[in-house]
Amino acid sequence: MVLFALRTLRHRRAAFAGAFVALLCASALVCGCGMLLETGLRGGAAPERYAAAPVLVAGDRYVRETVDKGDGESKVKAKALTDRRWVPSSLAGRLAAVPGVGRVVTEVTFLAVAGGRAFRGHGWESAGLTPFTLRSGRAPRAGDELVADAGAGLAAGARVDVETPVGRRTYRVVGVTAEALPSQGTLFFATGEARRLAGRPGLVSAIGVFPRAGGPAPDLTPALAGGAVAYTGDERGAVEFPDAEQARLKLVSLGGALGGTSLLVAILVVVGTFALSAQQRQREIALLRAVAATPAQVRGMLSGEALLVGAVAGALGSALGVGLGFWLRSAFVALGAMPENLRLVVSPFPALAAPAATVAAAWAAARISARRTARIRPVEALGEAALPVARLPLGRALAGAACAACAAGGVALTLVLSGLTSEAASGPVTMLTALVWTVAVALLAPALAGAAVALLAKVLRASRVAGHLAAANLRAGSRRLASVITPLSLMTAMTCTILFAQTTMGDAAQEQAAASARADHVLAPQVSRAAADAVRRVPGVEAVTEVLRTSVRVGLERFPAQAVTSPGLLATLDPGVVSGSLDGFGGGSVAVSGTAASRLGVTVGSPLRLALGDGAAAALRVSAVYERGLGLGDLLLPYELVRPHVDDPTSTVLVSAPTLGRAELERAVPGVAVLDRVEATAASAPNADVNLVAMGLIIAFTAIAAVNTLAMATSDRSRELALLRLVGTTRRQVLWMLRLETLAAVLVSAVTGTAVSLVTLAAFSRGMTGSALPYVPLPAYLAVVGAAAALALAATLLPARVVLQARPVEALGARA
Repeated sequence: MVLFALRTLRHRRAAFAGAFVALLCASALVCGCGMLLETGLRGGAAPERYAAAPVLVAGDRYVRETVDKGDGESKVKAKALTDRRWVPSSLAGRLAAVPGVGRVVTEVTFLAVAGGRAFRGHGWESAGLTPFTLRSGRAPRAGDELVADAGAGLAAGARVDVETPVGRRTYRVVGVTAEALPSQGTLFFATGEARRLAGRPGLVSAIGVFPRAGGPAPDLTPALAGGAVAYTGDERGAVEFPDAEQARLKLVSLGGALGGTSLLVAILVVVGTFALSAQQRQREIALLRAVAATPAQVRGMLSGEALLVGAVAGALGSALGVGLGFWLRSAFVALGAMPENLRLVVSPFPALAAPAATVAAAWAAARISARRTARIRPVEALGEAALPVARLPLGRALAGAACAACAAGGVALTLVLSGLTSEAASGPVTMLTALVWTVAVALLAPALAGAAVALLAKVLRASRVAGHLAAANLRAGSRRLASVITPLSLMTAMTCTILFAQTTMGDAAQEQAAASARADHVLAPQVSRAAADAVRRVPGVEAVTEVLRTSVRVGLERFPAQAVTSPGLLATLDPGVVSGSLDGFGGGSVAVSGTAASRLGVTVGSPLRLALGDGAAAALRVSAVYERGLGLGDLLLPYELVRPHVDDPTSTVLVSAPTLGRAELERAVPGVAVLDRVEATAASAPNADVNLVAMGLIIAFTAIAAVNTLAMATSDRSRELALLRLVGTTRRQVLWMLRLETLAAVLVSAVTGTAVSLVTLAAFSRGMTGSALPYVPLPAYLAVVGAAAALALAATLLPARVVLQARPVEALGARA
């Protein structure tokens, strides 16, 4: 039957165009997301700063925990740290004593801002790790001297103000290097000054190890201790760029979730597309059954058509998907979610997996949609081809059982989602919940279509000729209406879920941040300790709180946290304490949000052991539980505890000074942005652009699917529309009839899609914010429904105008 399927494809190109486009888009999405997933799994950043060091010794990049698997077995699990783990400087001496080691080079790294541009500061002794060489001038020797890289735009002899974590100081440029790194600016200081600016006495960020020339690679294992690890190859890049490692983890979750969602949406869409195609070919299939074609042969023909369409669409879509992968990478880099030096992995695997998945999806969709069409009796098939039955067929009755199963799955997923309190866990479950509920709606679509026609018939008939025709057509073509409802409902449900999950989180975080703000002014971002002290000395300043954002791990679970200075804390910040107290906060204290307290099973007075950003262990005691975790993070920690364990110790500064204006503070700390309470709250809004870019592809996919289905449904009605013209209906009346039918479908789809999204969003909001009321901006919702209506009308009326251009007699005589 494959050869027969090929012949039918030649004569029914338009009928399969919708399925082809849907499968093409699905293949492109799966391939593009597969490239992101593979980059997350196998990608890496090549070393720049450490390119010349064959071996780099630095701290372990992971926090590790031994997990009991039962039956006497255990497994060590590891999670990446967000900050560098520094190692003792004395380790350099032990490494230098290892046989075969020629020399060792120590390195310290810290943030330095000069001329409004961020640089990485180092001691000149580590220039050989790249290597950097002098183009002009000399090496820095005094504490007020520095060497700039070739890309800094500084000349020898210039004086420049440099802001570091310990404060601002003016330095004299004594040299310029011949090199500049592609993704980072570099400033070199005298060795002693660099150690002072780094603020880590007795520690270094890395040690480069150079073997003796011509000798074997030395065995460094006996000298390694205190969490030090030897790195080679691209592993050195992971040490140099911790943000690249974090981006890889995000790409794994994002690529997997987006690719899986795309494939599930593709199956749902293509099932509807093939079902509509099978309805349009009932007469052809009925004749095949009447001339002794067996159900297996009909299924083979339909499956063969699906395989051929899927193979071609999958191959072309895979080629487009490679371009999509590069575009996604550039978009994520522009949004700051992915560093420029994290290379996109390009291999044959996504390009081969995408067509295979597309073909499998097409075959499964064809088998599902062709089940009843192939098994129907020949005489019954001919009767239904002439006049579709109004009753619910046996296939749909069986589908009702499947619908009940989907509804049960939807209820279970909704309950699970309502209990998830972390965004990483709730994100994939949110999409899956919306999809399962949409599948239930798709299975019930004929029944929903019948009920909608019964309710809308009286309203439609108020529009005289066009309304009467629309009501009659909807009643007689309820199966066609059902095929249109599914993709429109899917588009509405997915769009609302994706958009309003972000607004729900953003609004809750903004509301909590605004409620917790007591400061009159906020200095941000990247304010040094010295600048904060300068503000404290300004007359009229009542309280100053330094806030440092970080993340910690309790066990292996990651929690966002803020470190705060304790003097005057309650004058600048109100976390909404519900138990315990923040009086005397500091030392071994920790305050925990209500959500985190529930997840960790702790209360006031409970001990809590955690790993700081660089893996350093801390044993603390819970002093308070607060309610505004979305706005402040899950944990509040003492500032002095956290500051030595983060790569960027600069902070945001909250200032209580009711009698002072912005100008007084700007004079005290020139070059630092001073915001009022409203501006600071707006600036703290979470950035959802990355999720919107990624999930926007799903929205576009569902929109394309809806347009395809509507265009197919309209194009198939050429004979029906021609007959209406022959009996006296004007072209204008026919177009109004189609408009009313389309608006009826949009109305039903908007109701069902909105219901699906509201159920999903309510569960999401309950788990993430504690309230079952999601935040849905009315203008945005109306824009979604309006866009769906505009797309539906365009997809219906444009093909209709093409069909109506032919003379009615010619259209009636065309191939059925």
